Amino acid sequence: MGLSSWQKLIKVEMPLAMPFIMAGIRISTVAAVGTMTIAAFAGAGGLGWFINMGLIGLNIDMVLLGAIPASVLALLIDYMLAKAENLLVPEGLKPAGQIKNDKLEKHTFQKVVVAGLCTLLVIMPLGVKGYAYIKDATQKTIVVGTSNFTEVFILGYMYEDLIEHYTDFKVERRFNLNGADFCFSALTNGDIDTFVEYSGTALMNFCKLPMNSDSEVVYNQVSETLLNKYNVVTSKPLGFNNTYVLSVRPDFAKEHNLEKMSDLLAISSDVTLGCTAEFLHREDCLPGLEAKFGTQFKDVKALDATIRYQAVANGEVDVVDAFSTDGLLKKLNLQGLPDDMGFFQPFYAVSFTRGKLLEQHPELKDVFAKLDGQISDEEMRNMNYAVDVEGRDAHEVAHEFLVQKGLLPE
Repeated sequence: MGLSSWQKLIKVEMPLAMPFIMAGIRISTVAAVGTMTIAAFAGAGGLGWFINMGLIGLNIDMVLLGAIPASVLALLIDYMLAKAENLLVPEGLKPAGQIKNDKLEKHTFQKVVVAGLCTLLVIMPLGVKGYAYIKDATQKTIVVGTSNFTEVFILGYMYEDLIEHYTDFKVERRFNLNGADFCFSALTNGDIDTFVEYSGTALMNFCKLPMNSDSEVVYNQVSETLLNKYNVVTSKPLGFNNTYVLSVRPDFAKEHNLEKMSDLLAISSDVTLGCTAEFLHREDCLPGLEAKFGTQFKDVKALDATIRYQAVANGEVDVVDAFSTDGLLKKLNLQGLPDDMGFFQPFYAVSFTRGKLLEQHPELKDVFAKLDGQISDEEMRNMNYAVDVEGRDAHEVAHEFLVQKGLLPE
């Protein structure tokens, strides 16, 4: 043909391949927009955060607030790429009805515009990332992480407000990370500086130690193990104990004369349990009940953490594994059965902080200590209720509590 390899690529092969290349780009881009909502579970925020919060609080409006813009964004990007495809595909490769007899200069100009926009789309994220890197390098920053539910969001905001008020540090949020183990890995890797978790979870998940129902023993084991093994400092308990509590509808409790957990276990063979997959498999949950007390429920249904509340409220199951500070207990008027058998281990909220950070900045110890012992079960449940049920902003609720406690000025 008299063309070099580069000329064949640019003048023949690329134009012929362009419709297929653009089709692939359109499909992958739209798919990426949809799946990027999952990034919220890795602390990246975005529209997935609204979807996750809506699912946690049984709030369909919040779910739609994330889902509808995500769908619109996907359609908008697909439309823009379709226009770009129309400009980039040679006229001779289009269907006969779409061919336009435009001047070469016009096509050249359109291709330059498209190339410029594509270049801008690549450069902008790099520029933003570079700016953020330079800014972080010149500013004292503490990264506060949280797991992926309302309660720890509220606590994360509390620490943010306390740190920024009493020190010259700026807080970077890494909220909505996918679970306790993910948070702990991020902490030990230096990706976050502090996060809130529970003593019982830390005992089994982080320390790999057997369950124990003595709160003081659990705290001491967790504190000593994490400090010696990972140089992670454990705060004093924040006050509330978000432990498991088997919960039923008030009418079911009245019908079967249920006042405490032992009453329920006595009739477990006639009861349907709805629980999370975690409760189903953890040693300190259902397997422990079965091994220690011979408990055998009539049926056990593994349900999503939020769906299980709806299931018991609708009568689809008789009892659920709730947490003592869940706001949905109050919303659905469920009755928690006190653990008179001392089975469930304590889950006192504590903060875990990198020891190196506190060694470099000892003044932070007093700031973190301001929340020690400040929050009761009832206070935490009411804050969760305010966010999950009343739809209030978690940061606003957290700040309001700190002001009421005299930890921050009005």
